[in-house]
Amino acid sequence: MRRRVDEPVGSGQAKEKSIKDKAGEVQVRSSWRLWLKWTLLALCVLYVVTPFLLRLFPGIVQHLVYSHAILYFVDLSRPADLGLNHTVNMYLTSEEGVTLGVWHTVPEKKWKEAQGKGLDWYEKSLGDGSPVFIYLHGNTNNRAAPHRIATANVISSLGYHAVVMDYRGFGDSTGEPTGSGLITDALYLYHWVREHSKGSPLVIWGHSIGTVVTTNIAVKLQEQGNPADGVILEGAFTHALQKRYAHPFAWYYWKFPYIQYYFLALPKEKKATVPNDENLKKMRMPLLMLHAEDDQLAPFKMAQEIS
Repeated sequence: MRRRVDEPVGSGQAKEKSIKDKAGEVQVRSSWRLWLKWTLLALCVLYVVTPFLLRLFPGIVQHLVYSHAILYFVDLSRPADLGLNHTVNMYLTSEEGVTLGVWHTVPEKKWKEAQGKGLDWYEKSLGDGSPVFIYLHGNTNNRAAPHRIATANVISSLGYHAVVMDYRGFGDSTGEPTGSGLITDALYLYHWVREHSKGSPLVIWGHSIGTVVTTNIAVKLQEQGNPADGVILEGAFTHALQKRYAHPFAWYYWKFPYIQYYFLALPKEKKATVPNDENLKKMRMPLLMLHAEDDQLAPFKMAQEIS
């Protein structure tokens, strides 16, 4: 006699649910593997094609070097909107076709007096006897970057004037950045400030690639008999790292695989700039060096080598 065994209804539903769950897991794994396969394929294609694109369009490499197209979307003509309520925005022409955006922040003790004042008042204030600091920033972004605003505020809080410029191509300055162009811009700004400061102490503060600009103009000014009263170098790097690359400002990208191939498309500018360590041997003005021990771009030992 055959026995009939009836399965409980709940047990059948549980089995059906288990089968559906397993099918779902298989489908998810299959989708994930497909996505991973296409992603790896796309990366391989991009890795192979990129060098050729950069060869065809060398302007892209220039933007990688200076990163000047990376912007904070702010109105640079209104520094008060960024908390700099004792700062004026102005534009200077360093050479034909090149207009530079510049901020002048007066000493903090003058912030009340500065309210509502125009460009003429700010220009005259440069000759009040307070030291003036020209700040030459590094690559990437513009004078509205938070750490640059903080630097201007620190200088102002100490009772000094801060003059912060965007090189050509940076921020709202016109033109395209080159090694020689950055030096031309910095020299023009120095002479402009020197003319309006009427003998006030004038210090040049350079950060990152701004240190290369700073040491180059410091030597030129010294040779012209119009030296700066002091120089500050923050995050400076040496010739030992710089000399390996086709472009003097491309060194910090070399940690990426095969990146050196990309920068061969850039015109060499070695004649336009002289490395920091060579310039420092010639400089005779007071010098202060600032360098973080955990600097990942320019190792701390570089500061020790050139100090």
